[in-house]
Amino acid sequence: GGPAVRLESPEGGGGRRAGVAVPPTRRYRLRDGCWVLCALLVCFADGASDLWLAAHYYVRGQRWWFGLTLLFVLLPSLVVQLLSFRWFVYDFAVSTKDSAASTKDSARGPRGCCRLCVWVLQGLIHLLQLGQVWRYLRTLYLGLQSRWQAEHRRRHFYWRMMFESADISMLRLLETFLKSAPQLVLQLSIMVQQNSIDPLQGLSASASLVSLAWMIASYQKVLRDSREDKMPMSYKGAVVQILWHLFTIAARAIAFALFASVFQLYFGIFIVTHWCIMTFWIIQGETDFCMSKWEEIIYNMVVGIIYIFCWFNVKEGRSRYRMCIYYIITLSENAALTVLWFLYYDRKTTSDFDALILVCVVSSSFALGIFFMFIYYCLLHPNGPMFGPQAGGCIFRQPPAPAPTSPTDAVTSPPRSLPRTTGGERDGAPGERDSCVPVFQVRPCAPPAPAARAPRTEGPVIRIDLPRKKYPAWDAHFIDRRLRKTILALEYASPTTPRLQYRTPGAPQEVLEYETTV
Repeated sequence: GGPAVRLESPEGGGGRRAGVAVPPTRRYRLRDGCWVLCALLVCFADGASDLWLAAHYYVRGQRWWFGLTLLFVLLPSLVVQLLSFRWFVYDFAVSTKDSAASTKDSARGPRGCCRLCVWVLQGLIHLLQLGQVWRYLRTLYLGLQSRWQAEHRRRHFYWRMMFESADISMLRLLETFLKSAPQLVLQLSIMVQQNSIDPLQGLSASASLVSLAWMIASYQKVLRDSREDKMPMSYKGAVVQILWHLFTIAARAIAFALFASVFQLYFGIFIVTHWCIMTFWIIQGETDFCMSKWEEIIYNMVVGIIYIFCWFNVKEGRSRYRMCIYYIITLSENAALTVLWFLYYDRKTTSDFDALILVCVVSSSFALGIFFMFIYYCLLHPNGPMFGPQAGGCIFRQPPAPAPTSPTDAVTSPPRSLPRTTGGERDGAPGERDSCVPVFQVRPCAPPAPAARAPRTEGPVIRIDLPRKKYPAWDAHFIDRRLRKTILALEYASPTTPRLQYRTPGAPQEVLEYETTV
């Protein structure tokens, strides 16, 4: 089973027109390509510096540090590569099996030899741990194609580029907090214990820190770009958000490293306790990202790992109060960890002056991060000033023009896994439908318009039989790969831009006239 998707002509059906919107016609810009190249550079620098440092430890005979450094590189990378390859397997299987559904390129599917070559190539890429690099290059290729192709093909490549951007953002976000975050704390702890900074240690720690800050901001930017009901984030806003997270994560990681250099056991207990409390807080907030309860709990557990280091919005609505509570807790923990280290650090290896400098670095870094956070919310937030004249405190010259009003169930841009609809929502009243769940419905077009009337240029409406998820969740057509393939096929086959519409919550289910299964 899957979500019901209905394709109808712009004038057919006579149903509700509210919530129908045309997909975005943004043009891929050179700065978008430069952003992808910078992301690829950050990804490469993070992995290469960690491997170089691990080899450095091995050559110097520091096998314990070598083993931990290599473990924090390989284990998260294997997890993410397996997930990336699983997505490829599903996408490629669907494209070769289900592409027979009346699309223009249905007869041009890869033949046996070509399919084998693709399998071997992708298997080799993921075996070499280069899945993310491949996805970044593919995103860049699709973006450039959307810039160079004709209008109809341009739209198709732009949608595919947005889907690929969503995939790489989620994969890299998971990888950075499984790999870069513990790697950063480990290397800082080694520096504090040895009371010295090796250049390779500094390079690895810096690359991990930049990778963490970059991915938080990049994820938020791609998520906003994917939703037509939200204003897109500017690159200025993304850069300031990088600085915000860079300094707050740096303060957090240094406080962790200082405490762990003296209290290894208690540090482990603290991390587990903080993760449990944050995970419970997130679960209590009733997030809505996944299709099942247990998947949602696993997702909340992963977000709990992110909350060990930085703020990450997971619930719709005004987040300033939740964010304020989080940063008050973080500030208290940073202060407690740093003070405890200052009281019990080894005076033989660290002078009082150096210890005082480290305490000042923690406090000033956190303050600088909060300063950039206020800059972002006062001047560069996509929705306008959050703390300006309209919201209470910052000086702001002129609020930006509001986004074009669009109903919450309207979608104009492309994303992978859906919330499962209940039987009552999907099947309607007993006896209205049989047990087969429809995938899409094609309604006959109305009679042609009179000659005196201007011809309509609107495309077909793709109605998705699910209520639209609320921001900051991904739209269903980004997280469900089967739905994504269906939309891409319909979009490619349509001469005009199709429009997506989600079911309005509480609206009665319409009777399906024609049904088929993709």
